[in-house]
Amino acid sequence: MIEFTLRNLLVMVPIATVVALVVAFIFSKEVFSKDKGTAEMQAISDKIEKGAMAYLARQYKTIAIITLIIAAIIAYVGQNPAFKDYLNYKVAIAFVLGAGCSILSGYIGMKVSVSSNVRTSAAATRSLDEAFKTSFRGGAISGIAVSVLSLAGLFLVFFVYDKWCDTTTLTLHSIVGFAFGASMAALFAQLGGGIYTKAADVGADLVGKVETGIPEDDPRNPAVIADLVGDNVGDCAGRGADIFESTAAEIIGSMVIGLAVIKGSTKYAYPDNFIYLPLVIMAFGLIASIIGIYTVRLKGTNVFKSLNSGYYVAVTIVAIMVVFSCYHLLRDNIDKWYNFATAGVLGIALSLAVVYVTQYYTGNHKPVKTIAAQSESGPATNVIMGLSVGLESTFIPVVCIVTAIVLTYLLGYCSVKGGDPILGLYGTAIATVSMLGTSAFILAEDTFGPIADNAGGIVEMSNQSEETRNRTDILDSVGNTTKALTKGYAMSSAALAAFLLFAAYFEIVSEYKKTTIFDEMNKVILGDPLIFAGGLIGAALVFLFASLAIRAVGTAAGKMVHEVREQFKDGKIMRGEKEPQYERCVDIATRSALRQMIAPALLPIVTPVAFGLLYKYILPRFRDSSPYAVGGLIMVATIVGILMANFLNNGGGAWDNAKKYIEAGNHGGKKSPAHAAAVVGDTIGDPFKDTAGPSIHVLVKLLSTICLVTAVLYL
Repeated sequence: MIEFTLRNLLVMVPIATVVALVVAFIFSKEVFSKDKGTAEMQAISDKIEKGAMAYLARQYKTIAIITLIIAAIIAYVGQNPAFKDYLNYKVAIAFVLGAGCSILSGYIGMKVSVSSNVRTSAAATRSLDEAFKTSFRGGAISGIAVSVLSLAGLFLVFFVYDKWCDTTTLTLHSIVGFAFGASMAALFAQLGGGIYTKAADVGADLVGKVETGIPEDDPRNPAVIADLVGDNVGDCAGRGADIFESTAAEIIGSMVIGLAVIKGSTKYAYPDNFIYLPLVIMAFGLIASIIGIYTVRLKGTNVFKSLNSGYYVAVTIVAIMVVFSCYHLLRDNIDKWYNFATAGVLGIALSLAVVYVTQYYTGNHKPVKTIAAQSESGPATNVIMGLSVGLESTFIPVVCIVTAIVLTYLLGYCSVKGGDPILGLYGTAIATVSMLGTSAFILAEDTFGPIADNAGGIVEMSNQSEETRNRTDILDSVGNTTKALTKGYAMSSAALAAFLLFAAYFEIVSEYKKTTIFDEMNKVILGDPLIFAGGLIGAALVFLFASLAIRAVGTAAGKMVHEVREQFKDGKIMRGEKEPQYERCVDIATRSALRQMIAPALLPIVTPVAFGLLYKYILPRFRDSSPYAVGGLIMVATIVGILMANFLNNGGGAWDNAKKYIEAGNHGGKKSPAHAAAVVGDTIGDPFKDTAGPSIHVLVKLLSTICLVTAVLYL
């Protein structure tokens, strides 16, 4: 049973929760006490909020129905006595709780954003410093709230299930359902929001910018409100759910590996500390993120430098706390406790490395400038160079991830005399959790982006001064980069998490078969045709999923383009003789996103289960290979997913910033042939970086979490 003692430091979880809630309340009072600007600003903001809330209400109703159906299936299958310790109504309840917390995280992200954007617009009429502080503190409210929900929600579920279940093993088997529910809901939220925002964005850009030649957020563009709504439901609601499920899944995966460390061993003085350490690190990480947020101060006009300084503070404090936590919780269990502390620091270093690599490929550096230069030759060369940059950008992050996995595994392995492979996995687990320690700060940066973007739109639509627009443009430009950095951070953490969850899957298999985790993992031999087939299915699954996500944007965008053209057709909007019908574009984006998110979102849920059951029941002679074929599917899908997501995220981000580089006055500036070519490239990159790419982050973890829950079905 869980006990709060000085020796396990679990008391840090409620302490961090209380501190974070107090800080979030202070920030809320500070941001929401600011004025909302002119009546025109408020009218535009109200339309954005109304559209975003209407979309979320319809989307969450769809997610709730699917969640309850899957929960009922889990509970029903769990009636089989052979499955009772792995699939049962307790798992079903945890699944519902995980899904509920995930969509609540998305709602918090969206609600904070739509409440902060108009206040940022009003602040921008006074100074850049006030606008930046308003937008970043707004993002901080979201980042802190989602992190609290993830840490405290998971801990509360763990605490309750520890009292409810007979053993820690059964407790962890049950709360795996929490991770599955969080991942499933996050995929729907990210995918649906991504389809919505990019359908609106493409329609607004192609007809407004390219065909009509009006500015990006011109109030005459019928799709502009849908575009601004999309920033919230995609980048805020979707990313909030994404970060929530990342944290929940990775903590649970680490706890399962901690269970594998102590299973059957009597040599540890405080064995449960292996399970508790991930929770303690995340609690310290939340406090470190808050301190980092407080230290952010704008110096001059270099917004990005100010954000980086706060991030470095947060990272430094997390590193110190990881060392302290490993020392305090592990020193009486393992002499070389410092190996795990070093592994944690390496995980943090990986996050920094990936951030720098992403910044290089998507910021104002050689790759982006090369794409911009190629735009002078037309759309074809812009697209060719963008694809090249995206493909190239996959290599260095993978080298960083491989280096981190190998080094952290070796550090854990060598922490005891003679080596222990289970402790090797635990070293990677600590690296993963440490990397996520600054997730509250990262999410604050991410939410800051769409708040600034919306603020710029409100400023332009309400006809504010050029100086005011210049201030919001500075924030918007930085926001685009921080959103790209967040995606790189999310993908690298997903890579380590998927590796952990892959191992956790075989911990469940070994528990059922009364063997060891490495006995089972070593049976995943890709030279076996039956297991190789699973790997091929996993690789194809990633490609098919990306195709469906991008196609959904293309289909919805086509409808949006047609609608905007129809409204412009008679010329009355351009002559000021009638108002654009914004609500028609909002409705098109909403209906298209909700209808087309279902098939790709269900694909990673149905495929591994169907594949595993096919082996077991349709090919009974090979039923012993079933769990390993599913393992091959997870492993190869993870590898391909990492590469695909980096390609899509970085390629799309590079196209976007190449367009902005030209809009800053380079290569002919706005309305030049190079600009028109760059808009085409940016339009292609939109579903890459904001729909398919971020959704694959969730996909690779969802594959592992669903297999964790259903592993017993294949045995």
